[in-house]
Amino acid sequence: MKKVTDYTDKYPRWTADMKKTHKILVPNMLPWHFQIIEKVLKSDGFDIEILHNESKEVINEGLKHVHNDTCYPCLCVVGQYINALKSGKYDLDKTAVLITQTGGGCRASNYISLIKKALNSEFKQVPVVSVNFSNLEKESSLNISLRMFLRLAYCFIYGDTVMWCYNQTKPYEKEKGSADRARQRAVDFIVDKFAHRGYRKYKQINKKIIEIFASVPRTDERKIKVGVVGEIYVKYSSLGNNGLEKFLLEEGCEPVVPALLDFLLYCVVNVINDYKLYGHSKATAFVYSIVYKYVHRMQKQIIKIFRKEGTFEPVHDFGHLRACADKVINQGVKMGEGWLIPAEMAALAETGVKNVVCAQPFGCLPNHIAGKGVIRTLKNLYSDENIVAVDYDPSATQVNQENRIKLMLATAKENLK
Repeated sequence: MKKVTDYTDKYPRWTADMKKTHKILVPNMLPWHFQIIEKVLKSDGFDIEILHNESKEVINEGLKHVHNDTCYPCLCVVGQYINALKSGKYDLDKTAVLITQTGGGCRASNYISLIKKALNSEFKQVPVVSVNFSNLEKESSLNISLRMFLRLAYCFIYGDTVMWCYNQTKPYEKEKGSADRARQRAVDFIVDKFAHRGYRKYKQINKKIIEIFASVPRTDERKIKVGVVGEIYVKYSSLGNNGLEKFLLEEGCEPVVPALLDFLLYCVVNVINDYKLYGHSKATAFVYSIVYKYVHRMQKQIIKIFRKEGTFEPVHDFGHLRACADKVINQGVKMGEGWLIPAEMAALAETGVKNVVCAQPFGCLPNHIAGKGVIRTLKNLYSDENIVAVDYDPSATQVNQENRIKLMLATAKENLK
């Protein structure tokens, strides 16, 4: 019988020995966290480079290889890869690209196939590395040891604290640039802890990060606080959301971007809920419940540190987020960012952040349902909540997006008076 050739056979595959020879390009999905992760992975022997190319040419390249109806974040990622590989900066025979996969029930699970197809048209020798915990693309997965997994987890926790403190410092800094210098000092301190194997002392490290930002002289102005929720890529990536955080700062606002740890805990809790609601594996749910309890306990300790220091509002307690979700939607709604989006909007309202930008890729069905679809319910619960849903895709102009946000800010300014 003739052997059926798997479609993936025509694409180059990442192998463990390539760690010694290849540079790995990573799309800048999480600017706050990847700044730390890049340095930590380099110390582990990986030649990692986070891509910062965010010009219009990046989107144009993406449009050449990814259909306009396909998820906008995928278009952005492919565009960053192709644009970078065309730059002439890299030895194409010793370059790979990396993508993370959650394995969710949406277009994101097709990213790696789309990336391989796009690269195959011009860069046949460049392998795609997959980072996932869903048994996807086993042949090209990055082998993550327990040690590396723990180091990455702590990077996410510290990245959250830096982001949270910076956004509460930058709008009020008395000396221009002082918040950015504090951010760099905090990142250097974190990386040094990783280099000297002290990275697990999360209480000490979070306390120090908070102290670094608290030392920055701040004004006592009242500024409009604007929460940012939505699909994970456009929520955090400046390429995906056209520099939303920067725009809000320029408009005299304080951006309030929920912690990435909330999304990670959301993914963990969904596995537990899969057993309770849909009859999935009890053993798997048991393991994930242990992980959840451990990480949630850490989060509560970090919140205590914030409250004891007193300068900044603490990050949200994930237990409170779950309670907020239950007021709006069932936790069985877990496709895309699912119940996390309304949970974050409700939690923001309850902590005094009444103005919210709900950022979505155009046509992201699960997030439109759990985002736009719950706005009326949220307004019934929180009558003064001021929400604007903004779609991001290559055909939507930045001016139009910003004008919609400015209309929301106009209402916010009236409410502030």
